[in-house]
Amino acid sequence: MTPAISIKGLGKTYAGGFTALKDIDLEIERGEIFALLGPNGAGKTTLIGAICGTVKVTAGHVSVCGHDIAADPASARKAVGLVPQELTIEAFETPWDTVSFSRGLFGRPPDPARIEDILKRLSLWDKKDTQIRRLSGGMKRRVMIAKALAHEPQVLFLDEPSAGVDVELRKSMWEQVRLLRAAGVTIILTTHYLEEAEEIADRIGVIRKGRLILTEDKDTLMKKLGKKELAVELAAAHAGIPPVLANFDLALSPDGLRLILTYEAGRGESVISGLLEKLKAEGIAYADISTRQSSLEEIFIRLVGEDA
Repeated sequence: MTPAISIKGLGKTYAGGFTALKDIDLEIERGEIFALLGPNGAGKTTLIGAICGTVKVTAGHVSVCGHDIAADPASARKAVGLVPQELTIEAFETPWDTVSFSRGLFGRPPDPARIEDILKRLSLWDKKDTQIRRLSGGMKRRVMIAKALAHEPQVLFLDEPSAGVDVELRKSMWEQVRLLRAAGVTIILTTHYLEEAEEIADRIGVIRKGRLILTEDKDTLMKKLGKKELAVELAAAHAGIPPVLANFDLALSPDGLRLILTYEAGRGESVISGLLEKLKAEGIAYADISTRQSSLEEIFIRLVGEDA
């Protein structure tokens, strides 16, 4: 099957000489939720603009659902819905009017049943005739998504979809994204909430200084790059790490009651068993053990370094 997005050798250099994108290759499969992460100024917005046809590239090719953005821009743009970070909707219009108007802009015939379905899926049906200025921030964000879906795009870009939205509404937004994916829409999102990417993305891409430095299945990334910690609750306080444990990557809590072992995700079984055997052999009693894995945020900070 043709990928939803196919990018080959993409580059963008502005007239002043600044290179925003450098030799990017990327394929995003249909029905995938792909999270694009990167620090401010990394090139996320430029890359989205290049795919949507709003930024003219200086090298490479982009196709959307098989339509080349340069050779067939009209078909490529029809395949894409974009939800920008800014709330660009008329305050005195209603959700029904603004979604219907957006559908017409793409040359789609009127379809009240489809507009009704979109508004109901986004929990906006009871507000369909309410002026947008009277809606909450979370509802306005959902109107933006409804507007982007009006012309039945196959690919939806969400630029910071839950910016300025409280935790409860953010989780509701995540559920809406999952429902869209279940309906066959490919989702590409940028976000500064790494918890968001960790929660809903199938695959992660990290961009840094205009280069795509990593693309990886989320679960695989967590296993490959995620450090794990084993906390050993000691039965008695220790003044320092016992010398017999010097070969392990250990830290001792300030109160001397907890040993923290850091290890690579793939080496857990041998490292943990080795530590516990050593504790038993040396007569160092412990009351409990627990584990914790690095979050996506910690992995991201390590990948982008000081630019994060």
